[in-house]
Amino acid sequence: MFDLYILETCPYCSKVMNYFDENSIKYNKKNIGDKENREQLIKLGGYEQVPFLYDTEKNEGLYESDDIIKYAESMV
Repeated sequence: MFDLYILETCPYCSKVMNYFDENSIKYNKKNIGDKENREQLIKLGGYEQVPFLYDTEKNEGLYESDDIIKYAESMV
């Protein structure tokens, strides 16, 4: 399962969410406006930067919308 750390106002986050929705890719949306989600993002990725995708099954994370989309494409 994918955890996607986002900010609602981030256009790059919207790009990833739109791609996931259009391709029926399931994910948990984690808004870093919530302090707990922000702290978890920093713990997992090291930076307070969004979008950040965390693959809970492979224990892998990555930043950058284009890289996230490429990663998701490779998993489908």
